[in-house]
Amino acid sequence: MKTTHVTAQTAEERWLLYDASEHVLGRMASQIAKALMGKDRPSYQPEDLTGAFVVVINAEKPVLTGNKRQEKSYVHYTGYPGGQKFVSIDGVLTNRPTDVVRLAVRRMLPKSKLGMQMLTRLKIYSGAEHPHGAQNPTKVASTHKKPK
Repeated sequence: MKTTHVTAQTAEERWLLYDASEHVLGRMASQIAKALMGKDRPSYQPEDLTGAFVVVINAEKPVLTGNKRQEKSYVHYTGYPGGQKFVSIDGVLTNRPTDVVRLAVRRMLPKSKLGMQMLTRLKIYSGAEHPHGAQNPTKVASTHKKPK
């Protein structure tokens, strides 16, 4: 029996398609982070870039549970005294709709050079159209149950 080591050059290229209007934001982000890292495969290597390419469509319509639509806010600091800024999730969705998904996934990836390379494999689009049809991305089914 021979053991093989899967590297970034020998790993098969996979493309996954997520529709943000069908998935809960946090659960979708954790699944995307696992796929980008390659942790959903038996050939996972933490030191190699063996994860999938992920396409997210309808990023302007994420599913949020509970009171997150009213209570969730994003914080950043300008660097000046009194420069701490709070932006509601609706404010982020109107100005930069893809940032909600990108920030959720980025915060679940490793904080290293490899994590930044993984983030470049994430393609996010605010509409239902995407230019990656030639790669035949596999649509990931939703596990979210719609309320009756």
